[in-house]
Amino acid sequence: MQTSGAVWTGVREQVRALAGAPGAAGVFGAGAHGFELSDPLTPEELAELEEQLKVRLPEEYREFLLSVGAGGAGPAYGVFPVGRGEDGRWRWNGDGSELVVPERLGEPFPVAEPDPESLTVLWAREPREEDFEDADEFDAVYGDWDERMADILWSEERTVGALCLCHLGCALRQWLVVSGPEAGRMWQDSRADGVALQPLTDDDGTPLTFGDWYLGWFHGVSTSTQESSDSS
Repeated sequence: MQTSGAVWTGVREQVRALAGAPGAAGVFGAGAHGFELSDPLTPEELAELEEQLKVRLPEEYREFLLSVGAGGAGPAYGVFPVGRGEDGRWRWNGDGSELVVPERLGEPFPVAEPDPESLTVLWAREPREEDFEDADEFDAVYGDWDERMADILWSEERTVGALCLCHLGCALRQWLVVSGPEAGRMWQDSRADGVALQPLTDDDGTPLTFGDWYLGWFHGVSTSTQESSDSS
């Protein structure tokens, strides 16, 4: 689903109002973002951001930045805010935002996964400490294994053309693809669990755009808090 700018009308006010709704404190991640949102960007700020990045951001995300906020309340622990630092450079702030390579956002995001058989074989060969009599030997062997795993899963090449926008805790994150055939869609990053990046989808397998992702969270929280109000 591609949203129009009008779909964001009133969302900022409604999200912030959720802070006082029954059951809001029990929403996952609410303790971190408190249903607060950064100020929206001005058109001039968005133009400066995109000029610095040398890429046009996906339309739904652009509309969100202009109408709802530069970041804050949202799925899980919230949407990473983007802002201009003291050095004049724009950057995103959040657990995992340092994984983004700004100068490579214009490169197509790699849709192809690492060879799943390679991952399976490598996991099967994970060194176990109980198999080693010498702790130093285990550390050395495990270090080599970990480097091979990082080469497959954590290479910078895996996330060019994408922005890390959200974290779910335990190094699990979600990315917005900016460039390439998947531009505008959200991807799940469960590499901390040894799983390659995967598209985020709804229940019937349809890929989620940024608008689907954010508004799905918003409507879900609105419904749950309303049910809490009705039952109280």
